[in-house]
Amino acid sequence: MSGMGRRGLLATAPALLAALRASEAAAQAWPVRPVAMVVGFAPGGSTDVVARLLAERLGAEFEQPFVVDNRAGASGTVGQAFVARARPDGHTLLVTPNSTFTMARHFFPNRGYDDERDLAPVCMIASMPIFLCVSPRSGMKDLSELVRRAKAEPGRLNYAVSGAGTAFFSTELLLGAAGIEVQRVTYRGGAQAMQALIANEVQMAFVDGVTAIPLMAAGQLVALGVSTASRSALAPDIPTIAEQGYPGFDVATDIALFAPAGTPADIIQRLHAATAKAMATPEMQERLRQASVAADVTTPEELRAYTSREGARWAEVIRSRSIKLE
Repeated sequence: MSGMGRRGLLATAPALLAALRASEAAAQAWPVRPVAMVVGFAPGGSTDVVARLLAERLGAEFEQPFVVDNRAGASGTVGQAFVARARPDGHTLLVTPNSTFTMARHFFPNRGYDDERDLAPVCMIASMPIFLCVSPRSGMKDLSELVRRAKAEPGRLNYAVSGAGTAFFSTELLLGAAGIEVQRVTYRGGAQAMQALIANEVQMAFVDGVTAIPLMAAGQLVALGVSTASRSALAPDIPTIAEQGYPGFDVATDIALFAPAGTPADIIQRLHAATAKAMATPEMQERLRQASVAADVTTPEELRAYTSREGARWAEVIRSRSIKLE
């Protein structure tokens, strides 16, 4: 190194050290103003419910308001893109389901961000089962009967979806595993899809727990199976799809917390610790149970591995099923 180079480095070192110390001080002072928790869907859905419950707890923990900011559009990618481009100072966070951070990338290649490069994982927050449902008018009582009917009348049965969410992918995964073809009918919203299913205008749909369980209790829907590897404590009488002849079938709506890439590690660690503490309280777990959701907190490293693994998994499902959005 030349003398000029050494002098330049020595002159620069104090500035770098000062910048590092300033960054550390800013992280320790965080949060210094209200924190936005962005949800890429309209109010009222399962992700929004979880975000609002967590925001209340984090606001109390850090003595600053944590405010849910709904930015709906393009299967959640509008809100996710906003966070990916946000300043990485811990004052803009993302609460999002796995359908957006592991699946939507395959349908929205020009969304303006990369899930694994531009978002810093904080932790998984919660998980929710998905139920394979039919109308009582269908007369179907179990999954084997649905499969028999689909094979006897290929292409004549329909399933309902309202976007490129976990329910949509669960259906395509099951159709591939069972070797049956059921026609997709896409609705503009979940309410319209449920009305069509209840009326037996479509013959099947995967429905998230927060919607399915009350309708099951009211006798408006019949659940033929649950998507998770083990039975749901929310509806323990419903058998899993795996135990009905499809081993390895395991899908859930998993909701996670992210920050923009570059957010100081100390802030990530504090958010993770506070989220784990909040989700472990009996009061929070009861409120989640009432919303048909279960707490499921991971480490940042576990969430990073999950994002990569599930992204690859759904890419293969899309390829093998030749799935395209309408």
